[in-house]
Amino acid sequence: MEVPLPLQKPLSCRAVVNGRTHIKITPFWGFLPHRTTSLLSSQSSLWSKDYGVAHISHRITASADFSRRRQRRTPTPRTQDSTPKGFVPRTQPGTSSQRRDQKNNGQKESQSNLPPKDLGTANKNRIDLKQTSEEQDDDIEQAKEEDYENEIDNVVEEDWPSRKPPLDAEMSKLTENGRIRSGNKDLTETNEVRGVAKENEVDGHLSGIALEDQPFDVITSNKPVEIDDPKQQDTIKKNDVNQIGSTRIVKYMSEDEFLKPEQKEKDDSSLRLRMEMEANLRKHALERLAEENFEKGNRLFCYPELVKPDQDIEVFLNRSLSTLSNEPDVLIMGAFNDWRWKSFTTKLDKTSLNGDWWACQVHVPKEAYKIDFVFYNGKDVYDNNDKKDFCITVEGGMTVPEFEDFLLEEKRKELEKLAKEEAERKRHEEEQKRIEAEKAAREADRAQAREEAARRQEMLKEWIKKAAKSVDDVWHIEPSDFKGGDKVRLFYKKSSGPLIQAEELWLHGGHNKWKDGLSISTKLARSERKSGDWWYAEIVVPNRALVLDWVFADGPPHQARVYDNNDRQDFRAIVPRRVPEDHYWVEEEHQIYQNLQEERRIREEAIRAKAEKTAWMKAETKERTLKTFLLSQKHIVYTEPLDVQAGNAATVFYNPTNTVLNGKPEIWFRFSFNRWTHRMGPLPPQRMLPADQSSHVKATVKVPLDAYMMDFVFSEKEDGGIFDNKNGMDYHIPVIGGVIKEPPMHIVHISVEMAPIAKVGGLGDVVTSLSRAVQDLKHSVDVILPKYDCLNFSHVKDFQFHKSYSWGGTEIKVWFGKVEGLSVYFLEPQNGFFGKGCIYGCHNDGERFGFFCHVALEFLLQSGFHPDIIHCHDWSSAPVAWLFKEQYMHYGLSKARIVFTIHNLEFGAHLIGKAMAYTDKATTVSPTYSQEVSGNPAVASHLYKFHGILNGIDPDIWDPYNDKFIPVSYTSENVIEGKRAAKEVLQQKLGLKRADLPLVGIISRLTHQKGIHLIKHAIWRTLDRGGQVVLLGSAPDPRIQNDFVNLANQLHSSHNDRARLCLTYDEPLSHLIYAGADFILVPSIFEPCGLTQLTAMRYGSIPVVRKTGGLYDTVFDVDHDKERAQACALEPNGFSFDGADAAGIDYALNRALSAWYDGRDWFNSLCKRVMEQDWSWNRPALDYLELYHAALK
Repeated sequence: MEVPLPLQKPLSCRAVVNGRTHIKITPFWGFLPHRTTSLLSSQSSLWSKDYGVAHISHRITASADFSRRRQRRTPTPRTQDSTPKGFVPRTQPGTSSQRRDQKNNGQKESQSNLPPKDLGTANKNRIDLKQTSEEQDDDIEQAKEEDYENEIDNVVEEDWPSRKPPLDAEMSKLTENGRIRSGNKDLTETNEVRGVAKENEVDGHLSGIALEDQPFDVITSNKPVEIDDPKQQDTIKKNDVNQIGSTRIVKYMSEDEFLKPEQKEKDDSSLRLRMEMEANLRKHALERLAEENFEKGNRLFCYPELVKPDQDIEVFLNRSLSTLSNEPDVLIMGAFNDWRWKSFTTKLDKTSLNGDWWACQVHVPKEAYKIDFVFYNGKDVYDNNDKKDFCITVEGGMTVPEFEDFLLEEKRKELEKLAKEEAERKRHEEEQKRIEAEKAAREADRAQAREEAARRQEMLKEWIKKAAKSVDDVWHIEPSDFKGGDKVRLFYKKSSGPLIQAEELWLHGGHNKWKDGLSISTKLARSERKSGDWWYAEIVVPNRALVLDWVFADGPPHQARVYDNNDRQDFRAIVPRRVPEDHYWVEEEHQIYQNLQEERRIREEAIRAKAEKTAWMKAETKERTLKTFLLSQKHIVYTEPLDVQAGNAATVFYNPTNTVLNGKPEIWFRFSFNRWTHRMGPLPPQRMLPADQSSHVKATVKVPLDAYMMDFVFSEKEDGGIFDNKNGMDYHIPVIGGVIKEPPMHIVHISVEMAPIAKVGGLGDVVTSLSRAVQDLKHSVDVILPKYDCLNFSHVKDFQFHKSYSWGGTEIKVWFGKVEGLSVYFLEPQNGFFGKGCIYGCHNDGERFGFFCHVALEFLLQSGFHPDIIHCHDWSSAPVAWLFKEQYMHYGLSKARIVFTIHNLEFGAHLIGKAMAYTDKATTVSPTYSQEVSGNPAVASHLYKFHGILNGIDPDIWDPYNDKFIPVSYTSENVIEGKRAAKEVLQQKLGLKRADLPLVGIISRLTHQKGIHLIKHAIWRTLDRGGQVVLLGSAPDPRIQNDFVNLANQLHSSHNDRARLCLTYDEPLSHLIYAGADFILVPSIFEPCGLTQLTAMRYGSIPVVRKTGGLYDTVFDVDHDKERAQACALEPNGFSFDGADAAGIDYALNRALSAWYDGRDWFNSLCKRVMEQDWSWNRPALDYLELYHAALK
């Protein structure tokens, strides 16, 4: 009898039954696949493991007719009862194995419970193997049985071990639903090609075959062989080639050697059958779903019904139930996750299902948690589920928060990619610019080399004309015919010239009109063979010499006193056999070009290195300032880590003892992100917990990836109560590393001053410097300025006409230009208001500037500007505040908010007061000055929106490392050397004694506000202490100016070498004074902010100031203000005094001069310290941005 056995790649040839077994094997020449999964092969190995016995003789007979037999394949069969699917061998009735199994296992249904079946012969029993799929139709089962009928003849005489359960029971534990579990792996029957072997009856016994894990060849013969020796079996197991008689199983052979065409055909047939079965199953399921959904009135279903990520699904639409019932085309348009991920559009096709069902396939990505879609006809007819859209839930996919994080991570990757691409693009552009610049530089150097070579050629021609071969009784050369590289003797008659009395004679020489300078220096010796007073020197003629140049002297270079230089004409000798001049000048031009190239390379390298260091210092200063900004409020609030990182957790520490929440039993933390605009909205309040060993409380939050700012306030209760919101500004901590950057604001300054093109006082500096600092923080800034006829247009770039418009019957021309990198719009009304030759000083200044404010707002309106902030300054642009609120905010500029800055309350108090009533936020130029003027009627009733923010200085204008007005560039690293060099140049320039003395500098307008009586006293006090004084400034009041002229005359007479008063304004000299002075004196009676002391510290000069306004906010006395400085995250940096009399200024000045005299090392360290403090606009710009956001809130 023949039976095909499905084979798995592992093969063995071991017996698994007791007794002597004879099997006739028809050999199989075919492909035994490595990757298929067979139930029998796995089970065979199991049988071998659990039921194999030793010391058994086996007779195996191989039949040569195997290849001629019809090959049959078996599916995964099952027995005719409820035993699980798979190949399960059935023991014959009456065997001892079956009897013991029934006895030992209580005849359980799950163990070998198949009834015996007579197969019709005494020596043969038949087991019918049937298709196992319980879900298939009977017709399909019958067809598969008939196509794959197999017969197994066996006579088993064995003694099964009583300790093992029947094999059917083992299989029932291992098989389930068409799958077999082995260890941790599911082995599923596949439709791939299986190797098939057949058995023939031999002595009425059936031998089980276990299969090992290697491919093999079966080499057969007709000669039977018996293997009775167990040792031989052991030997076979150890070898890679198993040989049983003349049948050899050779392992590790190529699969292709087994494959036969007929086997491929059978495998294809099996695959087709499996696909047909699956198609039938799918068809029945779809028909059922279509019928069920139609009966329920549902026009939509999907298959499979349970949608999972990363799979293909089919979407079905019943067109007859849709608004598309009359449309010939139906398309689906959709996306995933609330229309936020991977959109798609696909055409549906008519299906064969009963009814008007149309379908298409959609791939569900692994990130999906929902599918959103609508149907349409490709044009304008839609079925959108009654405007609610269709959706299908995806099971087992991402959650909504996980998808949000995924999107943010994807955005972060995209931003990183874009940043890299942008950096590469910029690098490429810079490289192209460098190549082009280098090419242009080479051409320029070549042109310069040609020009220089031509110039030298003309000069040398004239030089050669005056040259000679010798001069009688003065000099001659031996030999007279020589060339470059020759050694010659140059003879000189000592008595012929001014060296007749010289004890030594030296020759100082060169060539080609001293082209390479002094290149020959040698001592002359007296000639013994020539009569007379002849001396000679042996020299080597330079290779490229056309003419030799020399003089005689009484000593070597730098030591000679007397020369014979041929009456200042020098001596010259023509080189007789010189190189051809054309060749020489080609080489000379090339050499000049090479020298120019090298000089340019060195120069550009130095510039590049300096620029890189400048950029590094600016970035480091900005980073240090940001940390100082965060630490400046540490006595109230701070975070750990200090730099809050997006995607990480951060802990906020809060000290209520310094706030309005002092003494409250509970503190609640209320927070959100991105200026309270984050997608998550305000988050639930957290009760803050006590921090270890301090008065602080703390709360920890997770910072989302799309955060750029953390926002929070504190309250006494969960539901509110008393709040600490930083006086309406709220607390904000910047977040770094987020995938979203802060949206830029658009700020427009309306001002009547702007440095350096229209500057009178500090207002112009603030407008330019603040605008630049805010623009550097990636915000958009514009400035609107009157077009004065006295503007300094040398600082305006790209100046051009922009447009014109009319207001109030007057035409206004608008011009555009760039000033210090800022966009500036110049308004020129055609009524002559700003053609007066000045900025201030006209009798109708109020009318002029009021008109300007009105036309500036009109320009914004007519130009379609929509700024976030309109920032106006002082009394001159104060009308902007009420004109905007009363008129323009109702006509298209409603988005804007007004910020108003008071620079000096001494002027235009009435206009300032009116602006304070209308502005959204107001500032002045220092916190202390805001307190000093808080009682002024103009601001007293508006203190809730009044803030003091320090001014800063422009670090690009005031930069000792790149200052062209000082002799030595310096930083804090070499401040002492740099200031020493500057002091020496300053003393020399002003005619002061060049000595190591303390130098006090005064740079000021000479007005009563600046404390001129204290300035005079300080000059005399410094001179009394042995120091030097330099004053630079002028007085607008002629009486004060004349007073200082008289003082200057007196001082220049009595202390000419230690005092100098320069009663004018000199920009280069001011830079030199800041660098060369040891101290800068600022004894102002009142000072809203003051920039002089800030500039002084930028140059390493120590400020000596009176405690008022911004002077108090920026200068911390080295003896008295250590704690106050620490609270601002700073260190003491100068000397200060309280009073406005001589005693007060003496107290500060005496301490400063004593520190210079008595502790130079400490004083030098103080100079280094103040240089490292940042008094630029880095910090004020951050404060102004907070104010702008507060105005917009």
